Amino acid sequence: MEPHGNIQNYCVFCSASETVDGEFMTVAAQLGEKIAERRGTLVYGGGHVGLMGALARAVQQHGGTVVGVSIDAFEQMGLSHAAVNELVVTRTMSERKQVMIDRADAFIALPGGFGTLDELTEVLTLKQLDFHRKPVVLINTRGVYNPLLALFEQMVRQKFTRPLHQDLYYVASDADDAMAYLQAYRPPEIDGQWFVK
Repeated sequence: MEPHGNIQNYCVFCSASETVDGEFMTVAAQLGEKIAERRGTLVYGGGHVGLMGALARAVQQHGGTVVGVSIDAFEQMGLSHAAVNELVVTRTMSERKQVMIDRADAFIALPGGFGTLDELTEVLTLKQLDFHRKPVVLINTRGVYNPLLALFEQMVRQKFTRPLHQDLYYVASDADDAMAYLQAYRPPEIDGQWFVK
């Protein structure tokens, strides 16, 4: 198990939709600026559209480094951000996700769709199983994650997961809140015991 160190590589999961409200784009750009201010590296899905594009452009505009992780199919469709500092191209979505997980010091989920949820729940599951102790943050712009958080609470009430597992993630109101949490982050103690009667 790797010890937690200084956060340099910020893995961000987010939407590639161009049709969402502009407020979501603004928050993505604000997060990109905050990453660059800390001389951090953005590790993300490599897209040039939607929140992905707004995020990556903001990191670069403010002097940060961007690593895009894409797949062959997206490359052929022209969806990758051409101006990234480094582009990693994988064969499959699973390989792409693993590269992002391996290269991250911290995970941040901006609002997104099914792909974002897939990425978020995988890193939460890995943390629950004590395969990593990296911070996981959800930026809850406009309460978009409220229904998911309610589901998590329902899972606790019905004993499908344990109350302590709600410490696996932090819900931030905005980019400043997320960065303040990451700056003060201390890995929680992970109790790997399953439910027993």
